[in-house]
Parts: sequence; structure tokens; C-alpha cells
Amino acid sequence: MNEKTEVLIVGAGPTGLTLAVDLARRGVACRIVDQAAVPAGGSKGKGLQPRTQEVFDDLGVIGRVLAGATPYPPLRVWMGRVPVWQARMHKRTPPTDAVPYPMVMMHPQWRTESVLRECLAELGGKVEQGTALTGFEQDAYRVTARLGTGEILRVRYLVAADGGRSPVRKALGIGFTGQTREEERMALGDVRVEGLGRDHIHVWVRPGKGMVALYPMAGTDTFQLLASLKPGVVPEQTLSWYQQIFAERSMRRGVRLTELLWSSLYRVNIRLADRYRSGRVFLAGDAVHVHPPEGGQGLNTGVQDAYNLGWKLARVLAGAPEALLDTYEEERRPVAARVLGLSADLHDKKSYKRDEETYQLSLSYRGGSLARCGGERVPDGRLRLADGTWARMFDLLRGPHFTLLSPDPAPRVAGGPEVRAYKPAEPYGGELHTLVRPDGYVGISTSSADELAAYLAMV
Repeated sequence: MNEKTEVLIVGAGPTGLTLAVDLARRGVACRIVDQAAVPAGGSKGKGLQPRTQEVFDDLGVIGRVLAGATPYPPLRVWMGRVPVWQARMHKRTPPTDAVPYPMVMMHPQWRTESVLRECLAELGGKVEQGTALTGFEQDAYRVTARLGTGEILRVRYLVAADGGRSPVRKALGIGFTGQTREEERMALGDVRVEGLGRDHIHVWVRPGKGMVALYPMAGTDTFQLLASLKPGVVPEQTLSWYQQIFAERSMRRGVRLTELLWSSLYRVNIRLADRYRSGRVFLAGDAVHVHPPEGGQGLNTGVQDAYNLGWKLARVLAGAPEALLDTYEEERRPVAARVLGLSADLHDKKSYKRDEETYQLSLSYRGGSLARCGGERVPDGRLRLADGTWARMFDLLRGPHFTLLSPDPAPRVAGGPEVRAYKPAEPYGGELHTLVRPDGYVGISTSSADELAAYLAMV
């Protein structure tokens, strides 16, 4: 029986991989397993929100992500060969000092996962493909996990990032409140196409037949195809079936689908788990919230689940109070509820709206137990230090540590977290001690050194 692993992650999508990378860089002994024999293919979630890009900046992979990403091209709607409407889903916005990644970037999910797997390997980890979790039990001290390989693990914590149908969530008996709209289904496929430009997202709508769309996937020669399905229709998920659907809905003779690389079916689900935690088992990503595609919130919310949970697991494993882990659900579940409401509203309105409301930069943990006159995302920007030098805020924050902006050194707290302290001039000058959490949100801003020390003892 293996008891060296402290955290077992089930599911190697973007959420599980983000958590694995974050724990690995913190020196936490973790393993990540996935029941699929090979990494998942397909573009699936393809939009990376500005806040997710900031997370990837902190994890050190943003350069690799942006090397294969592009802004979304304009959307063009056709009736046969006649364009009838054109617009942009996202307004063109230049970077600023505070927001270095201001636009949603198109980056197919398979590539996002590939970048994170590569980073995990550099940190000494790997995804154990073809390894299913077949069962688990927990007591007050550990989780006993049984793997399909026959191995039995005794771990401190188990994190299920195992998708919307999460077997772990079901085994825990946690409700998944919401709705599944069986009548609203889509066929998805990654295809190669001849005779069509890649400078637009193309959408065809034919009355009585339905909609078909082709998204040129960033950094590839493929398109993502989306086609609405009528109730009762069971697609074959073959190239010939996709060719037929495309031909009858687009009525474009000069455009031809030549290859089907990946396909899937999608039903509109709007669901939120009743709880994010049961004892030593946590849920993250699609296992706790599933979204309509409008607004591109699902993958991005899952990445931020992992980013919130990672530093808290590491701190508790290092001796911080167990109660710190209760703040994961406290902080993340209200965020998911708000985001689900936004996604559902955009879906019901059939809106192509994408703006600051969907970028996830304005989400905060204000009012929570870890927000003492704080809870807001710290913007990037140039910061003048008291010695007259200048620094970029994100450069100071990058890494697994806490960051203190204060006129005084960090107080010594037995068993407390790593804190890197900087003495700033404006705008963080004066007598305030501003402590930034490892996930880039203000934890506490106070003029009392005693309050700061008490906060550090809590985390």
C-alpha cells in the first residue's frame, strides 16, 4: 500500500492539470490519473479568458500558450453564399499596465492540455493515462483509493476533476442541482476543410434545416464544426454525416469537408454541485459546475477552481489550520453560481456578447473569511519601490509565495507561509501592510502589524 503520495488528482483535463502543476511547483507529492488510454483530443473549450491567461502567467506557461493562440476572428453569418451579418465577439483591446492580457484568446483545449502536461513533466510529474479510480473510502486521516491497475493508495486528500458525470461526486452522494435541456443538443467535430478562408468564423443558418458553424482553430489547419441537432436525431459522427449536414445547411458547393479528426455530442447542461467537499475529498471543474458554451466560462472557471485550491492544500499539508480548506467552497461556489447565471442568460438570449463581464477579471472574494479589507484581484502595473527602483507587479507575485507590500519586514510567524516583502512607494505606500495571496488576490490590508501576523497564522 503506497502512502507517499499526499494528493491524488482524478482527471487530466485543464482543471486537473492546472492543479497538478500548481502542487508540483510547491513540492507537494501528488499523482494525477486519467482513465483514458491516451490524452484527450479535440478543440472542445477553445477560449482562454484574460484572467485564465494571468493564471498561466503565474504558472510560467503563458509564453507557450500565446505562441499557439490568436484573438477570435470576426463572426460572419451566411445564407448560402450571401453574407447577411458580421460582428466581432470580442472588441479589440490593447494591453494596459493593469491588464496585460485584455482579450479572450482562441487556443484549442487539446493544446492547452498539452502545454500543461509539458510543464508538469518539467516539474517531475506525469499523467498516468489508462489508470481509473475504481473506488475509495476515507477516514479522519486519509483517503484509501483503489486504482484500476490494482494499486491501493493512502493519500491525505483526493481531488476529483473527473468531468460533468463525475463518478466521485456520485459516489459521495452530492447533488448536482440544475437542468439538462435534452432538446438542445449540438454535434461537434474537428475537421479539415477545402475552399474556405480562415479569416472569419463562419455561420450558416437555413430555415427548417438548422445551423452549422465553422471556427478556424488557432495555430492549426483545422476548423471546429458545430451543428444544432433536432430532437430525436442521432448523428452518426462520421465524415459522411458531417459532410451531409454541412452541405444541406450551408448550400455551399465550393466548400468541402475532407477529414474528420475528432467528434463529440453536446447537450446543454446548467448545473451546480450542492457541495464542493466531503471530508478529505474535493470536487473541481466540470465535476461541480457545467455551463452552456456561451461566454466561454466552463474551462476557465475550472482552471480558477484549481488555482484557488492548490495553494490551500499545500499550506494545510505544511501545517496550516485545516479550516483553511473550508474556504475553497466558500469562495468558489458563489463565483460558479454567478458565472452559471451569466452563461445561462447569454444562452437564452442567443447572445454573442463577450465583454468585461465574461473576462473574469472583476470576480472577487470580498466579504469572505480570507478577505480582510481585501478580496480583490491585484492588477499588474509598474510599481515604484521605496529605494527608487521600479518593478512589475506580476513579476513580484509570480510564484508560490505570499507577497507583502509594507513599510516593515514580514512578521515572523511560526509555521507560517513563505512571504516575500517589498517596501513600496505609491500607490501602496504609507503605513498599510497589504498581503497578496498566492493566487493574486488581496488577503488583508491593514495598518496593524498584529492583525497581519494573526492573518498569517491562519493561512
